[in-house]
Amino acid sequence: MIASRYYLLLTALVMLALVSILLSLLSGSVELPFPELINELLQPSDTLSGQVLREIRLPRTLAAFTTGGMLALAGVIMQVLLRNPLADPYILGISGGAAVGALAAILFGLGGWWLSSTAFVGALVSVLLVFGIANKFGRWSVTRLLLTGVVISAGWGAVINILLTTSSTNNVQSMLFWLMGDLSQSSVGSGHYLLLIAGIVSGLLASRSLNVLIRGELVATGLGIEINSLRIALYFSASLLTATAVTIAGSVGFVGLVVPHMLRLLGARDHRILIPGSALLGGSFLVIADSIARTAVAPQQLPVGVVTAIIGVPAFLIILRSTIRK
Repeated sequence: MIASRYYLLLTALVMLALVSILLSLLSGSVELPFPELINELLQPSDTLSGQVLREIRLPRTLAAFTTGGMLALAGVIMQVLLRNPLADPYILGISGGAAVGALAAILFGLGGWWLSSTAFVGALVSVLLVFGIANKFGRWSVTRLLLTGVVISAGWGAVINILLTTSSTNNVQSMLFWLMGDLSQSSVGSGHYLLLIAGIVSGLLASRSLNVLIRGELVATGLGIEINSLRIALYFSASLLTATAVTIAGSVGFVGLVVPHMLRLLGARDHRILIPGSALLGGSFLVIADSIARTAVAPQQLPVGVVTAIIGVPAFLIILRSTIRK
């Protein structure tokens, strides 16, 4: 049975998620008092406050929470798959493929649906390319997968540099914002929510296998777990979550790296807790970061990826120092 302290941790994470969403809805250039916010949520009106809430703040907040949850969940899966505590959702070049697709769309003056679609296609191309090379001749291994991902990521980086250097000044600014992570034009639908929920449920169903796999392949094989099938499932699950998150908000770093370690530092090493906890904390983390990005230098906005890096770097160093002490 899961200890009661884990239930307390999940309860605290749920409360943090609610508070972060509430603060995000209250933050912005247009003042929106708490009573008016509740009234607009319960009884929508056509006032300026109501339009700002429904058309700008609420979609952006939900997009930030969904994206953060996906990235954190993908980070947990990648760290188990690669058995590497420094693994994050972007380590296998998925964000590079998505970036090339998105930047190509910007280069040709495309936006909206085209931008998201080309980014998603680029991410899927990268996923299939890495998997195809790493699994060539059926010789699957974590080392081959990791090395292939690093090489493919470097290749995408070269293509990105070519696109940046050959683009006009106006396009370069849009490209840089996308590369640093931007939620200003982001929105999510029912499909995104279902994917996040499916990822959490699938992770919970496989949590016992993940708890064993993290201890080593020999232990997992000895307990009757089909390693190759589990690896393939983990790889494509993490890839799909990452690809979807990147199409929503661009390349937002440190969420998938820092959040799982924060929870492990709090004692949540069991994946029955780590999976839902990461989704909740990752969503809250990105919502808070986006609120800071919108208000820190208002009326200008910072790319949310800049804020996650500013928060994530010292947080990861603190976590690393605490882990070394233990």
